Amino acid sequence: MALYGGSRDISMFRRVNRELMGNIISQEIIYYKYKIGETKTNMYGEAAEGRNFFDPVMLFALVEVEGTSSPTSDLGVDFNWPITVRLLRDDLLSKLNPANQGQFGTFQTPFIQYGAEIHPEVGDIIGYQNGYWEVDNTNQTQYFVGKDPQYPYYDANGQNPLNPGLEDFGYNVDVELTCHYVPSDRVNIILSRM
Repeated sequence: MALYGGSRDISMFRRVNRELMGNIISQEIIYYKYKIGETKTNMYGEAAEGRNFFDPVMLFALVEVEGTSSPTSDLGVDFNWPITVRLLRDDLLSKLNPANQGQFGTFQTPFIQYGAEIHPEVGDIIGYQNGYWEVDNTNQTQYFVGKDPQYPYYDANGQNPLNPGLEDFGYNVDVELTCHYVPSDRVNIILSRM
């Protein structure tokens, strides 16, 4: 049986992360989830009348802005400004998830609500510092104590003979999104108020 990484360790780790992201780092993004079912496409598979999005959600994040570059091609000069956004996975889960119930320390705000019910996908838009970035890739492989509780390594009998109860240990911490800059006229999003 594992010694560290149980429910009490995970609860403490979750609270420290939320306190750190909310009170100390305090970087906020606006997440626009792409509504693929309501977006009309033309015969080339392009959004004919612009893309549709669900209501935006404001989240705390760790944002790493990389340097800009201006690559040239046969079409002219382009603009490249990649960022990496890291979100706490628990903040993206359902409000009914046990990780999003109860007190979360001293930090409470009416604008940020734990449990945004968002599953990040390629094509979603992130608003950060009056700019927009489109999600290129998602990665969900940062584990607390190096263990993903969804994979307890059962044998044919449904047991783990070396570590019984291993499914109760470990924690998937965050979601990492790599994004590229998109001009505001291409995303068809107008900020009316914040």
